Amino acid sequence: MNIPANLKYTKDHEWVAIEGNIATVGITDFAQKELGDIVYVEVETVDQTLDKEEVFGTVEAVKTVSDLFLPLTGEIIEFNEGLESEPELVNTDAYGAGWMIKIQFTNESELADLLSAEEYKELIGA
Repeated sequence: MNIPANLKYTKDHEWVAIEGNIATVGITDFAQKELGDIVYVEVETVDQTLDKEEVFGTVEAVKTVSDLFLPLTGEIIEFNEGLESEPELVNTDAYGAGWMIKIQFTNESELADLLSAEEYKELIGA
């Protein structure tokens, strides 16, 4: 199970990379394995400001559709448009080319609610 130590995680199985006040978000390797083959990623919230834990989009696999929850309050400033033609990037490179959105977050105190790699490993029993 790939759980990079330099990232933060949510209980909803999303990873978060922080650079200044920009957060890059995707779903974890664990989540993509649980979902199976990803066939579609939908994010229609670009340029919108949402609260932490609001739904910002959906990820569709062969057998199921799952909501995606915002890990931090802020404005969604970018969607990975490569996922429109290649949603399988979430399966093949969850922490790289399979990233989903970038957020300009506004509440730095929410960072404390994110899980470390060790805490995430405990959550999923890895």
